Amino acid sequence: MGLDLSLWPAYLEMARVRFLTWLAYRVNYYSGILVYTINIGAYYFLWQAIYHGRTTLGGLTAAQMTSYVTIGWLARAFYFNGLDREIADEIRDGTVAVQLIRPYNYLLGKSIGALGEAAFRLLFFTVPGLGLALLLFPVRLPGNAHSWGLFGLATVMSFLLNTQINIVTGLLAFFMLNNTGLIQAKRILIDLLSGVFLPLSFYPIWAFRILRWLPFQGISYVPNLAFSGALTGRGFWQAFAQQAGWVLALAVLITWMWRQARLRLVVQGG
Repeated sequence: MGLDLSLWPAYLEMARVRFLTWLAYRVNYYSGILVYTINIGAYYFLWQAIYHGRTTLGGLTAAQMTSYVTIGWLARAFYFNGLDREIADEIRDGTVAVQLIRPYNYLLGKSIGALGEAAFRLLFFTVPGLGLALLLFPVRLPGNAHSWGLFGLATVMSFLLNTQINIVTGLLAFFMLNNTGLIQAKRILIDLLSGVFLPLSFYPIWAFRILRWLPFQGISYVPNLAFSGALTGRGFWQAFAQQAGWVLALAVLITWMWRQARLRLVVQGG
């Protein structure tokens, strides 16, 4: 199904509806800020204890680690979404068949809907959470517009990468009887391998050399380093190019999986 430009108002409406849906559940807003603040606080005090008497660890100063931890959790609040479970549920209960007869592109609609959710998370989780973190912890913000721009570019890529990986995981429901366990495992692996829980530079050298070539580092590690000031200049643009490369590669994979899945759905339907 091609990208019909006349359908873009419909796609934008999907984003608006997703935004308003999240806005309707205000308890999620308050509890979300509380949960992310608790996570930031726990990791802040943990790293303060680890850094005691040390200037740098893993190439990061204590001040940079505070910024890394803070923005790591707040950026996660922005790019996180449940597309994997949503797509898998629609495949299992058969409602995906109804979506396929509609004129718009199913996966593009899901992605733009996730963008509406991300907009809500940015405005009501990330920005207020950052303000609260600035009051509670010694977070150092980027000192100029250029640094903010680099961080913004890397964060947009992190949203695309995370969304694409979620789509791939959700589409596996076409080929597996139940991928619920896989979805749970994927979420844990992304947090571990993307650098949310632990900067990748703290991993053993052999593990770091592998992880630096995988798409997961582009989800959290690269944006966090850009925000903390530990990744600038040529190093940043190399990391950004790698992020973009994985976005293109995953787009190709998703296109292939979607074609195979639609053929499989036709066979199952007789």
